[in-house]
Amino acid sequence: MDRDRDGSGRARNARPRDAAGRPLPRGSVGVERLPDELVLSADQAVDQAQELLDGGQPFAAHEVLEAAWKAAAPAERELWRGLAQLAVGLTHAQRGNPRGAVSLLDRGQDHLRRWVGVAPAGLDVTALAARADRLARRIEDGGTGALSPDDLRPRLRPDGRSPESR
Repeated sequence: MDRDRDGSGRARNARPRDAAGRPLPRGSVGVERLPDELVLSADQAVDQAQELLDGGQPFAAHEVLEAAWKAAAPAERELWRGLAQLAVGLTHAQRGNPRGAVSLLDRGQDHLRRWVGVAPAGLDVTALAARADRLARRIEDGGTGALSPDDLRPRLRPDGRSPESR
């Protein structure tokens, strides 16, 4: 079967997905997908990603953060890439894949630790990198079975609120 393609010929996966982001058979009913060309401000992206993380949907949060990464100014792209990788690491942990979780959490925290300066949208980059590292080490030591739902719901901002609501 040919790959799904968008109007410009770029590969897209139009298969429905479950809440953890796993592809379902064609014709199945999955969760609502985000538009491929989603454009949000940094604050909107963080707000939406936090809502999805809080709701136990790290794969959907990854999609929001990936959209922010693709739309970010060049100086911010690696920061957003790190956030998207952190969310994919959480997705792998949620799915019970310790190897994938550790790999993506480590990649994400590496990108986050490289950030210098004031982070956009009130992101707590230092705390997120440290949390990703702690979670990766816990998974290495004991697998994903002992993780609680709260382990997979990091706070993207120190107080959880958007800058304009403070």
